[in-house]
Amino acid sequence: MKKKVLSISPLLLFAALPAYAQAPTVESLELSINLVWVMLGAVLVFFMHAGFTLVETGFTRAKNSLNIIMKNFITISIVSILYYFVGFGFMFGDSANGIIGTNGFLLSGREDIDFFVFQAMFAATSITIISGAVAERIRISSYILIAVAMSVIVYPVIGHWIWTGDGWLAQLGFTDFAGSTVVHLTGAIAALTVVIFLGPRIGKYTGKKVNVIPGHNIPLGALGVFVLWLGWFGFNGASTLAADTTLVPHVIATTLLSTSAAFVTSALYTKIRFGKIDPSISLNGVLGGLVGITAGAADISILGSIIVGFVSGILLVEGVRFLDTKVRVDDPVGAIAVHGICGIWGTLAIGLFSTSSGLFYGAGASQLGIQAIGVLAVIIYTMLIVSVVTVVINFILPIRVSSQDEIAGLDYSEHGSYAYEWSQTLLERVINGSEEKPEHGLGLADRLNNLTHGTVKSKTS
Repeated sequence: MKKKVLSISPLLLFAALPAYAQAPTVESLELSINLVWVMLGAVLVFFMHAGFTLVETGFTRAKNSLNIIMKNFITISIVSILYYFVGFGFMFGDSANGIIGTNGFLLSGREDIDFFVFQAMFAATSITIISGAVAERIRISSYILIAVAMSVIVYPVIGHWIWTGDGWLAQLGFTDFAGSTVVHLTGAIAALTVVIFLGPRIGKYTGKKVNVIPGHNIPLGALGVFVLWLGWFGFNGASTLAADTTLVPHVIATTLLSTSAAFVTSALYTKIRFGKIDPSISLNGVLGGLVGITAGAADISILGSIIVGFVSGILLVEGVRFLDTKVRVDDPVGAIAVHGICGIWGTLAIGLFSTSSGLFYGAGASQLGIQAIGVLAVIIYTMLIVSVVTVVINFILPIRVSSQDEIAGLDYSEHGSYAYEWSQTLLERVINGSEEKPEHGLGLADRLNNLTHGTVKSKTS
């Protein structure tokens, strides 16, 4: 009898519902599905920051791991708050001459909170690109101030130019579906600017010789790449802003195939170029393929996306080599090549491969020209503003840590702690004199820098 009562009770509850309760409409269901899709995308993009943390930590030395972790947590936290207060308004508020938004601060008058959350994750993604490129030698206070400037006066302004209908680049016809330029190129140019001011890490260059400073945990970095690849399906896929049954599968497919092509190409190209498949560069090839297709994921055919990825893989390898050995830009994780060079390529690729406006589809070169104008404008604006901000910060307090602190590691000098017990033990043995007593300089640097690998001459030098 008890079982019968329990089985009937849900029916009784349903019958007791108020008579005025209405079944959901098609419109309300569609709205709910679209909302869930965008929120899922926001969560996946948030999870990408775990990937960035893993990549940056694995590709740098053990003595800087905690500093990398803290910078990534600081980025997502500070940027989200500042984007709520001012960034979102500057980006999506009513336009002032196509340059900057003028309202919507603190979400005033806005009901699309889901859109705000999604866009806040994009803002944080752009700015965290800087973290990896400046790793192992920047003061964390300097990084915070640069992140603040990026959140307020750099990223939102560029986003307004491109992602609002009233932005001046959008009016020209510039296209960037999910951010090869808005997110990735902006972050990469900011990173390049700061790295130029910082200079290379101690020991990176000896005269004309380029020294490899290997990361301490490539498997950790590889896991980070997988996390980023997963998150990117939300990054690109939810940029549709609706669960479109035609567009979403296409975007996911182009993202998958471009990235796969980029990895295969970069791996094979390193084999041809250097005699062996280089794991770290090949892993960055995955990220290069992701960045390369981001601008055109909705506009480029599936076959076209494979070609875009193929080129991205080669550009990534040559870009890393060029920056490292020719320009002598010390980027520990290859972020500038991944997000900058592949970001430019992905943006220009729309002018070639877009099925509606691309040169190879009979639409002429006008779209390619517009894309080039947008790329140039973003490079100039970002480099100008970030240069001014960096000079001001450096005037107040040097943005780079002292050589002693850099040698000891930023975990110890900036946070007074260690990610790994064995690195603490080694540091204490050297400082306390249980081993031979070198100066607190290159002797200690050699011990810490070569815990698992020797510093060797680069294949590309």
